[in-house]
Amino acid sequence: MKRVDAIIIGFGKGGKILAADLAKRNWEVAMVERSDKMYGGSCINIGCIPTKTLVHDAQLAANRSNLSFEEKREYYRQAILRKDEVTSFLREKNYKNLADLENVTVYTGEGSFIDSDTVRVHTEEEDILLQSAHIFINTGAETVIPPLEGIQENPYVYTSTSLMELADLPRRLVIVGGGYVGLEFASMYASFGSEVFVLEGYSELIPREDRDIAAQVKEVLEKKGISFHLNAKVTHVKQREKGVKVTYEDVLTKQKKELEAEAVLLATGRRPNTTELHLDKAGVEVDERGAIRVDEHLKTTNPHIWALGDVKGGLQFTYISQDDYRIIRENLFGKKERNLNDREPVSYSVFIDPPLARIGMSEEDARKQQLDIRVNKLAVAAIPRARTLGQTEGIFKAIIDRRTDKILGCTLFGPEASEVINMVALAMKSRQSAAFLRDFIFTHPSMSEALNELFG
Repeated sequence: MKRVDAIIIGFGKGGKILAADLAKRNWEVAMVERSDKMYGGSCINIGCIPTKTLVHDAQLAANRSNLSFEEKREYYRQAILRKDEVTSFLREKNYKNLADLENVTVYTGEGSFIDSDTVRVHTEEEDILLQSAHIFINTGAETVIPPLEGIQENPYVYTSTSLMELADLPRRLVIVGGGYVGLEFASMYASFGSEVFVLEGYSELIPREDRDIAAQVKEVLEKKGISFHLNAKVTHVKQREKGVKVTYEDVLTKQKKELEAEAVLLATGRRPNTTELHLDKAGVEVDERGAIRVDEHLKTTNPHIWALGDVKGGLQFTYISQDDYRIIRENLFGKKERNLNDREPVSYSVFIDPPLARIGMSEEDARKQQLDIRVNKLAVAAIPRARTLGQTEGIFKAIIDRRTDKILGCTLFGPEASEVINMVALAMKSRQSAAFLRDFIFTHPSMSEALNELFG
């Protein structure tokens, strides 16, 4: 049994920053990570960094439409190699950033609780027992695998993680799920040159967004050649000699349909990665989805154990995990003023082409609350910078309280939306009115200057 000042299970964004911080305060820290392919967490290895690297190369590929499919396949192979180089570099860098610290020991093995303050680390060589009065869980989330006939051990069925390991560009790709992850991969692979089919079980895409925004997204993606099949309930997948046959049913007409493809992507959501932690032995409760229950300071039902990042449910973004670290830091060493209740509003971006970004309320949210609002819209084609970029598709939309001029929400669908949304977020967080952005002096030509007109 080894006693340390802190045990962190999971080498993700929040956990790794916390480990470095504690080490600098002369805490002895044990960092537990079950896979040597996951140093640095999901973002670096299977999430933000690899996908955005491929999104960038896919956008360049879209400008080379005159290539043959074999030439597109070769370009895709090179993109996968570049993605691997980027992730390998960052993984190694993240490992050294912690392992080289005098007060941090990295244990590569499966961590699980055996009681309220003790963690067993099962490595390839041995079982190690660690004990601490401060334990932090940062194990992230994993892909939900639906109970579909024919997907188990099927070499042509992929998750978002395994598809990015595929070296050959599939000529035809079926994506099961039309949520944000499904749309991001649909946009990416269509740009690389795949024929993409999206099967969505509901009657609408991205239901969190207003219907005018969702319609714009669908229209733009259809122009890329993506085929959407709504109300599509997948019943089974059958392996063929060089691919698969996907059978689905239209839930409205009950008509059965089939699609053949070289690959199937399961984009059916993610859930907290808690199954193997044996949390019950530590007195840590989870909700019906397996997410760890926490209070406003991220403490679990065991007061000596905290949870941060995707494992506690809610928004699954790396910057949320980083902010979780700040809350824990203030709880341990500060005035305990930071908590989950003062976090909103939080923006998010979906890296389709062009990107979709949003913060705050949608128009539908505001109307459900019977707020007196004005809704401003601006076509991307009306923005000078969009014209210079040659990217004129999309729409910007703002929701403003008519009485107070308070910014309630904003959705940006267009080039550089993932950057511009941060300016709106800053204005909202600092409690500025819509007039602040209406009259702000932006550089020209820029996408951000469109906020002058959008909030006018």
